[in-house]
Amino acid sequence: MSVSFILCVDNIENMHLKFLFYLVIFYQLSTLSSSTNFGRYDLLANKNDDGITRFFVVGDWGGLPFLPYETPSEVAVAETMGKLGKKLNTSFQLALGDNFYFDGVQSAKDSRFQHTFEHVFSATSLQTPWYVVAGNHDHLGNVSAQIEYGKTSKRWVFPDYFYSFSLWQSDKQKKLIDFVMIDTVILCGGGNLSDWEHTPLEGPKNQYVAEDYWQWIEDQIRQSTAPYLIVSGHYPIYSVAEHGPTKCLIDRLRPLLHQYQATTYLCGHDHNLQHLVDDMNESHLNYFVVGAANFIENSRSHQQDVPPNSLKFFWAGSIVFGGFGLIEVDNTQMNFSFIDRSEKTLYQTSMKPRF
Repeated sequence: MSVSFILCVDNIENMHLKFLFYLVIFYQLSTLSSSTNFGRYDLLANKNDDGITRFFVVGDWGGLPFLPYETPSEVAVAETMGKLGKKLNTSFQLALGDNFYFDGVQSAKDSRFQHTFEHVFSATSLQTPWYVVAGNHDHLGNVSAQIEYGKTSKRWVFPDYFYSFSLWQSDKQKKLIDFVMIDTVILCGGGNLSDWEHTPLEGPKNQYVAEDYWQWIEDQIRQSTAPYLIVSGHYPIYSVAEHGPTKCLIDRLRPLLHQYQATTYLCGHDHNLQHLVDDMNESHLNYFVVGAANFIENSRSHQQDVPPNSLKFFWAGSIVFGGFGLIEVDNTQMNFSFIDRSEKTLYQTSMKPRF
């Protein structure tokens, strides 16, 4: 065999080895690239034996601005969430606004963070991330102070008035849920209103800022690639209770949610628990009002202002009980449950992946 032939064969073999080498490198880089998509505020699903990820939804939980800085309902909800969170190995919480009654906080060192939040939701199982949005009562104070508090807190996640994050499956290779967190006061107005002023929202304080955020919202929703998409704000799109529907959100947010097939919209503002459904252009959407963690208001004064047959559940139980939401999710379905202080499931419904 000639030397030139041997060298030729060696070169072929070397080329083959190089090809395999570069293929391995490409795979590693592509995997690394996939991992770097893991955002700053993203989190991994807890590894439960049944493969289901669980998290809580709580709204309008903001205690009192004077001693004892809490209400019986808030304490009851916190205790039940703590017990249930331990049993179910929950991953995190969504907090839907009106975090501090009646006038928000004034600074990142405001004692209300300790009195109304840290000392109340103190269970070990609740020392997991709290993803927060602002409500109208928070805007009566200094919302930027709540954002600032997130820079020092180990669990208070509130990086901006509007932000997004994702829940990834435990192997960090695939998203399970995309979340879009929005400030409905900036979008629709009402930052100068308490819950007891039933005047129409005057519209955004700054129309140009609001329009920029509307564009951001559409971009986030359009870009979502997860099998479930949850949008959360404070004001309801639809509600049968004392505040009723929010026209601004019906006009602007509802069409986007349907167009991009969002799984659900979560909110508070009305102090009860509600499930409503809505159809548009062959798209089905679920709305959950979760505002019963501090005060309870048994009102259906706007029942005629929502689409016919849209209300599927309403609860405004004992004033000292309170309630909250529990979401359980895997690749095949998402279950939403309303829970009261006795850990009783008041209501449950299921939603399927978008694709």
